[in-house]
Amino acid sequence: MTECTQREMRFEGRGRREIVARFDGGTISSDGGAVLLAETERRTRIVERFAGCFCDHRDPARVEHTARELSMQRVLGLCLGYEDLTDHDTLRTDPLLGSLSGKDDPRSALAGKSTLSRLELSTAEDAAADRYKRLSLDTDAVDRLFVDVFLESHAQAPDPIVIDLDATDFAIHGLQEGRFFHGYYDQYCYLPLYIFCGEHLLRARLRRSNIDASAGSVEELAPIVERIRARWPKTRIVIRADSGFCREEILAWCESHGVDYVIGLARNERLVEMSQYFLGQAQCAHAATLASERAYGELEYRTLDTWSRSRRVVVRAEHSRHGDNPRFVVTSMGLEEIDAKTLYEDLYCARGDMENRIKEQQLDLFADRVSAPTMQANQVRLYFASIAYTLMHALRRLGLAGTELERAQCGTIRLRLLKIGAQVRISVRRVWLALSQAFPLQQLFAQTLANIRAGPLPAS
Repeated sequence: MTECTQREMRFEGRGRREIVARFDGGTISSDGGAVLLAETERRTRIVERFAGCFCDHRDPARVEHTARELSMQRVLGLCLGYEDLTDHDTLRTDPLLGSLSGKDDPRSALAGKSTLSRLELSTAEDAAADRYKRLSLDTDAVDRLFVDVFLESHAQAPDPIVIDLDATDFAIHGLQEGRFFHGYYDQYCYLPLYIFCGEHLLRARLRRSNIDASAGSVEELAPIVERIRARWPKTRIVIRADSGFCREEILAWCESHGVDYVIGLARNERLVEMSQYFLGQAQCAHAATLASERAYGELEYRTLDTWSRSRRVVVRAEHSRHGDNPRFVVTSMGLEEIDAKTLYEDLYCARGDMENRIKEQQLDLFADRVSAPTMQANQVRLYFASIAYTLMHALRRLGLAGTELERAQCGTIRLRLLKIGAQVRISVRRVWLALSQAFPLQQLFAQTLANIRAGPLPAS
């Protein structure tokens, strides 16, 4: 009975005919749309350059799976929704995935979970002498790659460039290295730092959670700003973040390096007392309309002992039936450049979109799967998820511009455009894909491919 159940599944059908299902359809892939990812990779060389960040100590004559094939297999797997390495023990026989990963013969097996896991577990210190874990990752090269992809995506310098910083939590359910309990998130977790410019990912750094949210921000920002200015020396750069990043170290660094900032400032009694005039305006407006009302103003403010100088603070005074709700933002931008209301509503509040990008990484591309024993291995996992996001964003930016999915998140793009049933037939010269005739977005699929091919070829 067990063998029969595994081979044949029976379902109740309509009318006299029952439905019988078997996993015997032959070479059929459920990921026919992955060819769009491969075409995006051909135009951008994101995964190829990421693979070049691995130092390969293996004997070339004995290599069965190159660093590029391994990287492409893992990144495509994440983009297509396969977060676990164990999935690849079955996926390794998919001829479409084999072809897109770069295998000369798509019918030859891809790497299994054990081989792929060595990418995460190898270390630069031991890779040269280790018998199995001989592929180590140059993390500095990967960090530079994210910035390079951002720079290449612009034909001319944007002005200004707004760089967002934020921290999030990756829950830990085992005894991983760097495990600490975080009171705010009420769990054991990591506290990674993300840096974005719009939808472009510039940095993803895994950190322990027993630190301040802003810890290490200057060290991460400095090389990013330096690399951007090397390409666009006259472009204005603005740093934007919430109150968790309002620290003297960050503010002073921005001021000494000619970088502007718009950063939230936590409420305190002195600020509230200094803002009474603006709160009074909001209270009067509320008394007249009984609706939530806002008033805007600004202060010259300096903390008692942590700030080195006075700074401009924008006040958003709000009063509703629940009472006062003042918010504060410290900025290096003067009143002659931007008024208080515009700065708060149009510039500062726009930082909330960064949270959508972080959610894409965590929910759609599995960045928070940090179950490896060491922080270094989990950082490599985070890099793979980040490269997968960068590739998916390139598909959205190059292929979906002007279409109904140009603002879609990665999970929606996967569901609607990549998960297509395809029969795979391999001949001497070609890999033939017979895509589902019932696929409802055939016109969008063709338009996406045309858009990608119309884009510029990558630099050699």
